[in-house]
Amino acid sequence: MSDTGTPIPDMARLGVVWFIGAGPGDPELITVKGKRLIEDADLVLYAGSLVPPAVVACAKQTATVLDSAPMTLEQTHALLRETALSGGLVARVHTGDPMLYGAVREQMRLLDADGIPYAVVPGVSAAFAAAAAANVSLTVPEMVQSFAITRMDGRTTVPEGQSVAAYARMGGSLAVYLSAEDPEKLARELRRGGLGEDTPILLAHKVGWPDQRLVRTTLAAMSQSAREHGFGRQTVFLILPGEKEEQSPASRLYDRGFSHGYRKG
Repeated sequence: MSDTGTPIPDMARLGVVWFIGAGPGDPELITVKGKRLIEDADLVLYAGSLVPPAVVACAKQTATVLDSAPMTLEQTHALLRETALSGGLVARVHTGDPMLYGAVREQMRLLDADGIPYAVVPGVSAAFAAAAAANVSLTVPEMVQSFAITRMDGRTTVPEGQSVAAYARMGGSLAVYLSAEDPEKLARELRRGGLGEDTPILLAHKVGWPDQRLVRTTLAAMSQSAREHGFGRQTVFLILPGEKEEQSPASRLYDRGFSHGYRKG
């Protein structure tokens, strides 16, 4: 028994459920560990609405590979439970990073109730993949030293203190997920947060997929750009106030006059 009174599963008898971050779509942006676990898994359950089949194509021939998009929580849990209780290894593959908008907590609660062990492999989130694809930095020395990930209200309520406008007021970079259905509302929220019309914004649609599209724009033209390009729900908005300055200060890390633990300036 654990100190909370919960029975400790027999790890030698049970299989393990691994929640694996698939990254944004590019099969080469999954971690080495995540790919290895998919290759070894007896059951690969992936969110096919967001994870390309190519990401799980490395599964062994004897594995059961299923798309969870049309399934309910109870149906997916039944599959995880059956495989794990028979001693099999499960790869539960989520888009991006499992712990970011990944609906993982409710799956973990059900596994806890059944005494089934699980673990998480992190993944590359679309915001970081978008910044890399567009060669933009989310932080700028002496100007932007904070980065937040948020979303607008939708089917899931966002507390007012965590609204897009609230984060925009802080002046840092923002990644706005799950908000492409109403770019006009997003623009209003950014203006409510005090951002100027010339604030640089990157629209990143289906980052890491073969049909990835990146559009650089400003707050003044953001909603029109999103509509013109037909960007749908797989769009991340990167709000980049630090990109306004072409000649931003350089990091002092490699300045010859800057001393640190490995070099005397």
